[in-house]
Amino acid sequence: MTSAISINDLRKTYANGHEALKGINLEVQARDFFALLGPNGAGKSTIIGIISTLVRQSSGTVSVFGRNVATHVYETKLDFGVVPQEVNFSPFEKVADIVMTQAGYYGLPRALASERTEKYLRKLGLWEKRDNRSRMLSGGMKRRLMIARALVHEPRLLILDEPTAGVDIELRRSMWEFLQEINQSGTTIILTTHYLEEAENLCRNIAIIDEGRIIENTSMKSLLGKLDSQTLVFDVQDELQPEMFAGIGLARSRLIDPHSFEVDIGRDDDVNHVFRHLETKNVTVKGVRNKTNRLEQLFLSRLKSA
Repeated sequence: MTSAISINDLRKTYANGHEALKGINLEVQARDFFALLGPNGAGKSTIIGIISTLVRQSSGTVSVFGRNVATHVYETKLDFGVVPQEVNFSPFEKVADIVMTQAGYYGLPRALASERTEKYLRKLGLWEKRDNRSRMLSGGMKRRLMIARALVHEPRLLILDEPTAGVDIELRRSMWEFLQEINQSGTTIILTTHYLEEAENLCRNIAIIDEGRIIENTSMKSLLGKLDSQTLVFDVQDELQPEMFAGIGLARSRLIDPHSFEVDIGRDDDVNHVFRHLETKNVTVKGVRNKTNRLEQLFLSRLKSA
């Protein structure tokens, strides 16, 4: 399988002696949807900066589709697009012009640049705003404009650094759908995010970085499989009585209010046992949800143990 990104013994030490990266080794396969997670200051943005040639490493190598980014700067830039955390286009430039200008940087003929600009502005719901100054856009629209700009040259790799920060949940969901669509069409995506439910829903593989070191590197499925227990919240139609809990186990179940309770479910437990018990008590379940995000539980526990 082709590697989209290959990182070998990557280190970065700044002039003040701060070690931002301490020997990173990482492989991201082509067509993957990959999560790079970590607390603030862990080294995520430094890795992205090195991949995009904005930061120079102290040692080690980074390759994009088999080409070293330090020695093949122009060729590798054609292969990726980056959506940074901060909005970095002119507030006085028109929406369509921002994307067209980016296309020009990559040498796209004007007709093709115009076609691609319309394509991605339409896909991201910005076509009606094409003649507006970018300062007139909402925060969420500015985020989408940065994605359109990063995709106009149709790179094989898209790097998203906190792409949905400050975006409302409805808009975030529509962006998820768009990103899944382009990933399914063959674009490799690397995502950094503090919305861990976003990473859990979108990504197939994950690396967690802390203090400049990779402390977890596995598939999302394998990582979630390490969760020893989770707490499920049951919303029920009928008013709950204390005697209804007999058989579930009082140590593992807790009443929240007259119409909801929570149960701790271990890795080897059968959640259907709870449903069967409630059925014997003639309790109708209206909904079940995780009390906390599963990936968040693992993320926090992994950082504590690192």
